[in-house]
Amino acid sequence: MDRKRTAEFAGSIALGAWAAFAVLALVVAGRHGAPLGPDRTLLAWSLGHRPDVAVAVARGITATGTGVVPYALVVAAGLVAGRTRRQRVAAVLLGAGCLALGQTARRVVLELVARPRPPQADWQTSASGWSFPSGHTTTAALTAGLVILAIWTRAPHGRTAWCAAFACWGLAVGATRVFLGVHWCTDVIGGWLFAAGWLGLCACLAARWVPDAGAPDGLPERPVAAP
Repeated sequence: MDRKRTAEFAGSIALGAWAAFAVLALVVAGRHGAPLGPDRTLLAWSLGHRPDVAVAVARGITATGTGVVPYALVVAAGLVAGRTRRQRVAAVLLGAGCLALGQTARRVVLELVARPRPPQADWQTSASGWSFPSGHTTTAALTAGLVILAIWTRAPHGRTAWCAAFACWGLAVGATRVFLGVHWCTDVIGGWLFAAGWLGLCACLAARWVPDAGAPDGLPERPVAAP
């Protein structure tokens, strides 16, 4: 893997995502939390399409976007990404740190924007705190990105299907937040953009500054031949 190219690519993604997120956050804050046109439209659609089975499935999916599940997936991704014990420990710590710090940074933005949620009468699940950006959406997207990165790095055969499955999961968690009435759609879009920007930043820093974890356990480092 070319670390320089990886850092440049990840940095480009981070810049683009942060720019789009900043614009969206300014629009939301400028309206003092009032919903935009698409927010009203999608909430109205969800209110008219809520059979009991769909609500139960949405609640099950949305529950995976917080709590133990994301961290368990990140730990598993770290174990997959490393070849040696030392590499696995490093990957687990880096992944968990990326997720935890990303959640903390999101909470800072949450308090700064202070956007109210949709009317509580429309909720189909419990929720608390401000609305933008969506916490479940951000956490699930961060987790999906870390898992996809681990799979893409270590599983050359059949990785496309697994990566697509986790990407769909990350998107589905965000979609359920709108369907269940606890977030506006721009909260969810903001969560996806925030996650993309944070992942791009972490990947760029890791590619530039994090050294290789070392050779396989029990084997010496291979010396570099003199020119």
